[in-house]
Amino acid sequence: MEANNNMTAERSLEIITAQIAQSRKDVSKDVGLSLYIAGLCTMGTAIIIGTCTLLTNNGIFYLLYFALPFVIWGVSHYVKRNQAPVPSSFIGSMVAKTWLTFAIFALSFFVFANLFDHLVARTSSPDVAVRLMIQPFRTILLLMGMCVTITGYILKSRWLVWCGIIGGIGGFIWETFDVTGTLFSRIADDISNYSGVVQGLIPGIIVALFAFIGLTLPGLMLKRQK
Repeated sequence: MEANNNMTAERSLEIITAQIAQSRKDVSKDVGLSLYIAGLCTMGTAIIIGTCTLLTNNGIFYLLYFALPFVIWGVSHYVKRNQAPVPSSFIGSMVAKTWLTFAIFALSFFVFANLFDHLVARTSSPDVAVRLMIQPFRTILLLMGMCVTITGYILKSRWLVWCGIIGGIGGFIWETFDVTGTLFSRIADDISNYSGVVQGLIPGIIVALFAFIGLTLPGLMLKRQK
């Protein structure tokens, strides 16, 4: 009798383990598709904003980033319209809550930072304003990389973990040390539209690059896994 109970317990544990593994696989593919779509939308939006800023020298096009979450949601909804929904699970819930947390903090920080920078620019001298401005983009890149990394740990995906670390920390370091300005400062006199290139086109390319590293590439790897 005791032997039968042990066998039953072992069998139950095997079934639970198999269900968790299958749930992780199903969620991984769904998350991979979502990351892939988010990466492509972010890359496309960044290039559009960079190009428009280059052509017009007007930073108002950066407001298009506010529409990006809705674009991602719309494209994801359209692409997944004929797919069976992923069954609810603890793993799927953890991934969803991780990215919901990112969306809340990133959007709130972006709004606050822009309002603060606008206030500082209107009430302080240019030298003081430059020192006090928050410049939220680098922090949002860091938050995005952190969420990608956490998702990788939840799904046990090394690709996702490393892409999140490289994309998040790499983007933060790039923006913190103004690598773009440093690289182009020596040839500033040779570029007729220096402001449009450095503040528009190049940042758009940088965003697209780190979106590819942190979102598109790991999403593609998860989407294709067997």
